Amino acid sequence: MRSSTNATLACSTEVEHPIIMAVEQVTKHLPLGQERVEILKGISFQVRRGEFVAIVGPSGSGKSTLLGIIAGLDSPSTGRVLIEDLDISHMSESRLARIRNQKIGMVFQAFNLIPTLTAQENVEVPLYVGEHKGSPAARARELLGLVGLSHRAHHRPNQLSGGEQQRVAIARALASDPALIIADEPTGNLDARNGEHILKLILELRERTGKTFIIATHDPVVASQADRAIRIVDGLLGDIDYSQRVITQ
Repeated sequence: MRSSTNATLACSTEVEHPIIMAVEQVTKHLPLGQERVEILKGISFQVRRGEFVAIVGPSGSGKSTLLGIIAGLDSPSTGRVLIEDLDISHMSESRLARIRNQKIGMVFQAFNLIPTLTAQENVEVPLYVGEHKGSPAARARELLGLVGLSHRAHHRPNQLSGGEQQRVAIARALASDPALIIADEPTGNLDARNGEHILKLILELRERTGKTFIIATHDPVVASQADRAIRIVDGLLGDIDYSQRVITQ
């Protein structure tokens, strides 16, 4: 009876939280003179909808390369990446740009806001690419409210603190209602206090929106809050920690 109940629970979990991303035997190598440098050596893992997954590993481990590939910013040498069963690994750049706009929100360590635009205008930018319902301005205002920056909507990046700029960047990543948010060291350029605030915001947004978050980080505090941490070591998959709130670094 117990095994039947467990099987039912497992099936229920799979239905409620289907696989949103599958990374299958991804490799990446680059030429260096007559040699070939192996950066990723066959990485495979899956991410379910609504998960918060941390990707950890030392500098030079291949973590940033992997993040670029799963974000559709780079292509693997072999293997593939599927987002909602759609293979993004070797698409044309024009089609890939549309897919990124529809399915992937990116948050960068350096914020990457457009300096001449206000906070609201920066959040609106993804909504002028492709087809999106409603008013870009209204959507931007809604998201700035969600990240606690309604009062800063008409300020430019140089008028905002680092923490505020990263909040704008997170709002922008959510603008097109993507399937998942991929963040590269989102607290890396912030002091401890602002980094803590951004982590708290990410946890709150995940709870409120149900979005999937994949975050590459060196910060053990960030990694400790993930559902699981995937460790990359010398281009290979290290231990995957499936126990909640435990670091594999």
